[in-house]
Amino acid sequence: MDARLETLLKVYETRNFTRAAEQLSLTQPAVSQHIKQLEHDLGATLFLRGEKGLQTTPEGEIVVKYARRIQTLYQNLVQSLEDEKRHVTRLSVGITHSSESSIIAEVLADYTNQITGSHITIISDTINNLYYKLKTYVLDIAIIEGRINDSNFNSVMLDTDSLILAVSKDNPLAKKQIVTVEELKRQRLILRLPDSATRSLFMSHLESNNVSLDEFNVTLEVDNVATIKDLVRRNFGVSILPRSTFASEMRKGKMAGLSIENLSMTREINMIYHKDFEHINALQDITRIYKEYSRKKNT
Repeated sequence: MDARLETLLKVYETRNFTRAAEQLSLTQPAVSQHIKQLEHDLGATLFLRGEKGLQTTPEGEIVVKYARRIQTLYQNLVQSLEDEKRHVTRLSVGITHSSESSIIAEVLADYTNQITGSHITIISDTINNLYYKLKTYVLDIAIIEGRINDSNFNSVMLDTDSLILAVSKDNPLAKKQIVTVEELKRQRLILRLPDSATRSLFMSHLESNNVSLDEFNVTLEVDNVATIKDLVRRNFGVSILPRSTFASEMRKGKMAGLSIENLSMTREINMIYHKDFEHINALQDITRIYKEYSRKKNT
């Protein structure tokens, strides 16, 4: 990686030429020269000194963003060469928070058991953040609910899932199969945060039926799916969740899942990857293991 870009990132991090020089084991004039060379080559001013110290210009923010991508690619290059020598297949796989409670984590763990020399890093985040990490090569694969409309990526559909109403076995609604929107409005509703795909899909279906979320009694907003399931199980409220995330609790009779009248919230579960992704065998193996787990789950 270009030493000037390393200097740029360190200056951005420390907001101080002298501290950046100390951490890089360079002289302060050398750090200044690196930044000046970058500014000359790119035709842009990267930093300005203000009352609050060193500030990044808008052009500087753009350069930092791409410098980070280059840094990630270079680190991936070094790691890939080392993995090739050791015959290791190393993958970074991003999953949504909803998927943490589904079979996906088990599938990925089983993959590492079955495939010799495999190593997987699982990163949980929102779909938007996973998409950004996929674009910047922080991730090799993202397993998400829904699709990414970007011609730079390919996808494989692993499964379909649906959002349903999750209720405690002690909730009177647990005796029903279908709940109306009006009945749901009278419940204490626990929802995922606004930036979650689960909540976005729920809201889009409400809007298509001319219903506003403001009409519901939303008492809690929680990011962690496991926490939501625990609260629902203890009857603190009801929630909208993917069926797959609490299938185990339904089988054990701890929770019930109900369809909501006029809201058919079905979505795909897709495995997204770069078109230049090399480990096609890994995709095939993950898909095979996922199908095996799905069959077991449904029998």
